[in-house]
Amino acid sequence: MNSTPVCLCATAPPDSIVPNRVSLLRRTDSHCCAKLVLPASGQPAVVATEGSPMPLLRSALIALSRNRPLRRWSERTRLGLRFSARFVAGMEIGDALRVAETLNRQGMTVSLDSLGESVTSEAEAEAAAGVYHRLLDEIAARRLDAHISVKLTQMGLNLSPALAESIVESLVRHAQATGSFVRIDMEDSSRTEATLGLVRRLHARPELGGAIGAVIQAYLYRSQADIEQLVAEGVRVRLCKGAYDEPPAVAFPRKADVDANFIRLSGRLLDSGLYHGLATHDEAMIAAAKSYASRQGIAPTRFEFQMLFGVRRDLQRRLVEEGYKVRVYLPFGSDWYPYLMRRLAERPANMLFLARNLFRL
Repeated sequence: MNSTPVCLCATAPPDSIVPNRVSLLRRTDSHCCAKLVLPASGQPAVVATEGSPMPLLRSALIALSRNRPLRRWSERTRLGLRFSARFVAGMEIGDALRVAETLNRQGMTVSLDSLGESVTSEAEAEAAAGVYHRLLDEIAARRLDAHISVKLTQMGLNLSPALAESIVESLVRHAQATGSFVRIDMEDSSRTEATLGLVRRLHARPELGGAIGAVIQAYLYRSQADIEQLVAEGVRVRLCKGAYDEPPAVAFPRKADVDANFIRLSGRLLDSGLYHGLATHDEAMIAAAKSYASRQGIAPTRFEFQMLFGVRRDLQRRLVEEGYKVRVYLPFGSDWYPYLMRRLAERPANMLFLARNLFRL
């Protein structure tokens, strides 16, 4: 099979090793040493570094996120609420707004997420949108440095794509009028095309003022092409690794490959001149982005790091102290169980972190 090596050194920290991540080799000169190997078709195949398959625990956690009996038990018991308290900013809008104000005072911006997905009726979709309209009004009234993050299945995508687009258009109009922004969250790969299509259509409408952005998941093979298209159209992107259980036909099965793609895509976003978000708690990924931005003369204020509420608060504060922009993804609401299980699936080692913190609440 013919293949083409793609250099990653442009996005790797110089003279450094990234252990157990992308396994980038030490750079001793200007030549490339870590390569992503692409087959002739252009579909990523392997990273020419060592790595291990995604653990089965990830798939198990994704399966548990869909377990309705366990979800009902978790969301209705005191232990379950205690379990969620570290990572969910309360059950009500007021809880989330108070936390957002605190984060703003600490020098961080916020992305507010009213938890919930896959509504079963138009009335539920409209009710979910109503929460976001209230958030936009509160953001403006309280002069918060914040925007909203929205899932299309919560806006009725599974019921009717036209319904979801109409609801989201109303939210984007509201955000544009109040000086805010709507980030459309990405769900599993079966919805990627519909999600990006909606974002691009609304972004192309001049009266909406570019008040909408997309999320791209680095574990999907298609993500590089998607980013090229979004950047060409001026759409702001939030880059994350991805939190769903995807088949190897559409997504990198190895963490090392996902990390390599995240680094490469981060470099492309930083080069674009647009204001993007890099969503990761991985210090190796953060170091790579910081190093690349420094070498390219990109100011720390021209992009932002995004992190989850309750995760690596020490790192969030340190980045702010260093002059970087940090946005905290701030979820709230009683439908927290699927969200939390996917966060654990992203990095199963967080289970130990979460268990330890149960005793600190």
